[in-house]
Amino acid sequence: MYLLIVTGMSGAGKSTALKALEELGYYCVDNLPSPMLPAFVEMCNQAKPPIERAAVAVDSRESLLSAGPEDAVDVLMKLTCRYEILFLDARDEVLMERYNETRRRHPLGEGGDVASGVRLERVFLGNMLAHADYVLDTSDVAVRNVPKMMRKILPEIGSPHMSLVICSFGYKRGVPVDADIVLDMRFAENPYYVPELRKLSGLDQPVKSFLEDKPLMDDVLNWAVKLVKDTMPYFELQGKNLLRLCFGCTGGRHRSVYAAETVAQRLREDGIPVRVYHRDLTAEAADIESRMMH
Repeated sequence: MYLLIVTGMSGAGKSTALKALEELGYYCVDNLPSPMLPAFVEMCNQAKPPIERAAVAVDSRESLLSAGPEDAVDVLMKLTCRYEILFLDARDEVLMERYNETRRRHPLGEGGDVASGVRLERVFLGNMLAHADYVLDTSDVAVRNVPKMMRKILPEIGSPHMSLVICSFGYKRGVPVDADIVLDMRFAENPYYVPELRKLSGLDQPVKSFLEDKPLMDDVLNWAVKLVKDTMPYFELQGKNLLRLCFGCTGGRHRSVYAAETVAQRLREDGIPVRVYHRDLTAEAADIESRMMH
């Protein structure tokens, strides 16, 4: 049996992620207290037919039962089945905005206060985050799009092999909270300030040609390739299943996209499978269009 523990910050999309897993064939249970996990695993094993894939949401409301985060991790360590932890996160200001929009009370907030609840929850869930196999940042993902985001990582979930994901992003929208390694590409000249390149992206040949000859560019990208190849085996020895390498630039459309695509291609040439996604590519295109109209 394989068990996926879905945890993370309130408002980051745990319930939505659990529904997506249910649609994909997982037997799902929401908000199961961690002391009940061993009995749940036993019930799944004894089911007719046995349940092979299950997902359980475990969240900060455990603190209301006087259960500490160390207790939850200790319970997981004693499970007899194979399990992994998926932690859903988002920036604090995003979590507070989502709560305020729905007028919900935060389960850990003083008198339902959202800001204090978020602070306390980060402390409570710190140990779970430290043991997580996968961390997903939903800050810039609409709740309705969480299932789509889940499908992107499902090839990694449950896999016995380590996976590599390379991401581009824009610093103006924040660093991805699920990043393992972050490289800042803002040392290179910005194609945005070249009028004929502004509406293009790092996927387009004119932008590639503009960036590939910039000082240090090739050295930095070759170093990134070496960094990944040298460190992946050691991450894997530590039990890490997914490594996220993130390249950032100002808007997330030109330099970071070029860097992500180039490093991914070089790693593939060396026989290392890579998935690439560009977090802010489309959003920045819309911003550029809006600025040019005004």
